[in-house]
Amino acid sequence: MFRNIISKTVYCILAIIIFVQSANAELTFPNINIGMQPANTPQDFSNGVQILIWLTILTLAPSIFIMTTAFVRIAIVLALTRQALGAGSLPPNQVLISLALILTFFVMAPVINKINNEAIQPYMKGQITQQAALDRGIKPVRAFMFAQTDEKELALFVKMSKIEKPKNVDDVPTYVLIPSFIISELNTAFKIGFVIFLPFLVIDIVISSVLVSMGMMFLPPTTIALPFKLIMFVMVDGWYLIIKSLVEGFNAAM
Repeated sequence: MFRNIISKTVYCILAIIIFVQSANAELTFPNINIGMQPANTPQDFSNGVQILIWLTILTLAPSIFIMTTAFVRIAIVLALTRQALGAGSLPPNQVLISLALILTFFVMAPVINKINNEAIQPYMKGQITQQAALDRGIKPVRAFMFAQTDEKELALFVKMSKIEKPKNVDDVPTYVLIPSFIISELNTAFKIGFVIFLPFLVIDIVISSVLVSMGMMFLPPTTIALPFKLIMFVMVDGWYLIIKSLVEGFNAAM
C-alpha cells in the first residue's frame, strides 16, 4: 500500500512537470464545482474516500519530490558554501532554493524523459494500463536512487525493516530505498561541504594569526577575512567549480 502511494505520487509529480513543459499543450481554464452531498450509496462513499486519498498524496507530493531527487544534496552543498564564505544571508535563501530546484530539474531531466517515453506517452495513447504505467514510471526513479545509495545505508534499513534479504535490487521495497537514499545523500553532501570549508578555514586561521601577531585581538577576524574569501572565491570561479562537481557527480553515478 505504501509503495503504491509513493509510486502514484512520483508519477503525478513527473506527469505535471511534463505537461507544464509541453509547448504544444493548449491552455484551458477548467470549470471547477465544489460541493458536498450526502453519500447515499457505497459507491459515493468509495469515491469520497478516493478523493481524500488523492488530496493527501498531492499534499505530500513536494516532500516526496525532495526525497527522491537530487535536491537534498544540491541544497545542502549550496547552503554549506554560503556558510563557508561567511557572507551572512547572501545569497538569500530564495536564490539558493531556486538554484537548487533548477539544478535538480537539470540533473533529473534524463529520468523525466525516460518516464515520459516509457510510461506517460504509452499510457496517454492507451497502449498500457494505469498500473503498468505506474510500474514503468517508478523504475527510472528507483534506478536513480540506487545509483546514489551506499550499500551500507541500504543494508541498515533492510535489516531494520526485518524483511527477507533481497536477492536483487527489484526485491528492495521503495519504502526501504527512500530513507537509504536520503541518508546517503546527506553523507555525500557533508563530505563535499567539508572539502569546500577547508580553503576558507585556512584563510580564517591565517587572518587570525596575523591579527594576533599585530596585537589587534579585539578586531573580529571574520570581518577582515571576508574580503579575502570573496576574492579567492571569485578568482577560482567558485560557483562554476561547485556546480560542475555536483552535476558531474550525479552523472558519473548514473
